[in-house]
Amino acid sequence: MLQTTLLNAVHAGAAQLQKFFNNEFKISNKEGINNLVTEADHASEKAIIDVIRNVYPDHFILSEETGAIPSESEYKWIIDPIDGTVNFANGIPICCVSIAVEKNGKMILGAVYNPLMNELYVAEKGKGATLNDKKIAVSNKTEVIKSCLVTGFPYTYLDTENGPLQVFEKLIRKGIPVRRLGSAAIDLCWVAAGRFDGFYEHKLSAWDSAAGFLIVEEAGGTVTDFAGNYYSAYQPHICATNGKIHAELLGIVNGAQVS
Repeated sequence: MLQTTLLNAVHAGAAQLQKFFNNEFKISNKEGINNLVTEADHASEKAIIDVIRNVYPDHFILSEETGAIPSESEYKWIIDPIDGTVNFANGIPICCVSIAVEKNGKMILGAVYNPLMNELYVAEKGKGATLNDKKIAVSNKTEVIKSCLVTGFPYTYLDTENGPLQVFEKLIRKGIPVRRLGSAAIDLCWVAAGRFDGFYEHKLSAWDSAAGFLIVEEAGGTVTDFAGNYYSAYQPHICATNGKIHAELLGIVNGAQVS
């Protein structure tokens, strides 16, 4: 029932994404330049929450636009109604709906759906990850220098040591391809599918990564914070890789030079 509801919810949100994509809609701005929220975000969020509430009226909900709707339930739904809103607002089809289910503090289900590219990623704890119902697995690259990486940059710049621009510069000066797609959820899914070998980002929220990090893990990858600790979606730093380049990429993110 949980997975059925998850899939129904992600499809309900995606229907709103498709309805508004490349049409006129209202846009407003949150904290930071180009940190957008659109009429479509709100419509997608409402559709998702309606589906969940219809089946599980007492579950905890944490969603990007509404925030927390707390309860005493052991289950929490973590929702990004449109991840990649800037892409969406500009007619770029790299955007998605991302929903995760947490039970007693542990992520147990995740789904990321980009209906514009017809890609539905799903993972259940201990049961692997799929893309459109077919099993996926991370890549086999063993060196960062031979890898294809992906990252993102915060809307409010972090002026810290080994910040986003410094790490990016180190990598690209060595000729390592580093992409910036504009959707952390899709970045993570593409690591899971073996398209990218690694992903790192300095400032994410729970709804950006909750579903995607489980999908990476269930595809055989490794996900940690920048200290190498087991990943929690409630802290900002993430490093997700195929596992084989994880220690090396983590070192680079923390100040080591690219070898």
